[in-house]
Amino acid sequence: MGIVLGPNRYGKAEVRLVHVERGAERHRVTDLTVGIALSGELTETHLTGDNSRVLPTDSQKNTVYAFAREFGVGTPETFALRLARHFTDTVEAVRQARVSVEQHAWQRTGGRPHSFSRAGGEARTATVTCRREPGGPPAAWTVSGLSGLTVLNTSGSEFRGFPRDRYTTLAETGDRLLATSVDARWRHTATEPDPDAAPDWDASHTAARELLLAAFADTYSRSLQQTLYAMGQTLLRERPELAEVRLSLPNRHHFLVDLDPFGLDNPGEVFYAADRPYGLIEGTVLRDELPTVDFCW
Repeated sequence: MGIVLGPNRYGKAEVRLVHVERGAERHRVTDLTVGIALSGELTETHLTGDNSRVLPTDSQKNTVYAFAREFGVGTPETFALRLARHFTDTVEAVRQARVSVEQHAWQRTGGRPHSFSRAGGEARTATVTCRREPGGPPAAWTVSGLSGLTVLNTSGSEFRGFPRDRYTTLAETGDRLLATSVDARWRHTATEPDPDAAPDWDASHTAARELLLAAFADTYSRSLQQTLYAMGQTLLRERPELAEVRLSLPNRHHFLVDLDPFGLDNPGEVFYAADRPYGLIEGTVLRDELPTVDFCW
């Protein structure tokens, strides 16, 4: 039985970049965490330690900073696409580059032009994969998204009709509090590798976020799985530029506190918010007429 090298990649993880656009009247802060993963003709470095085809990860990190100065940042999708194209175009051994970007929001403090405060735990995400086959032009696909979008419905949710066994203690409920922290990724149909000939990423992201919120709020939920599908279905129905949606929804449990020992009733007003353990619901909603693409959650 032989032993061979399987799929592999390498890169630089969690490159922290804060970019300040110093306008005459006001400044703008863009705060990113960038990850780079390269794959291709890299067998020899694993088998023999030959590094002649290995672009140092330190060089990858420096490219992030240099590109921010030379080209600016723009949207996460534009920046990721520019970096991914660079690595596939300039590094001979690299056949595929995947660049992921997480954007951390800042908001202005008191309307002042150069003072900011960190805005909550939600982050905007983008991942661009650029693939180059020998002798052919590069192809790229873009996955936008968000993480840490915490939402809650105080009514309009139930959970009942589930099977019971000897270990089941959960009571059925016809009206429960439903909360989750949305981690969503949506893939765009376009495979345009030119970062200057791209859709309006900001407008697309804003619209997608609003649709996710509306679907969560407007769906009468008999299960979090049903809510997940409704959110993905709404996004694809309203945004034709999207091919598929992947959602990860942890069920942030809220338990009604028993106030009987204190002589008090509790008509659905006082809850204990548990952070763990929690149910985790994940799924993909896609257009069945389009091919699927391998990308990370």
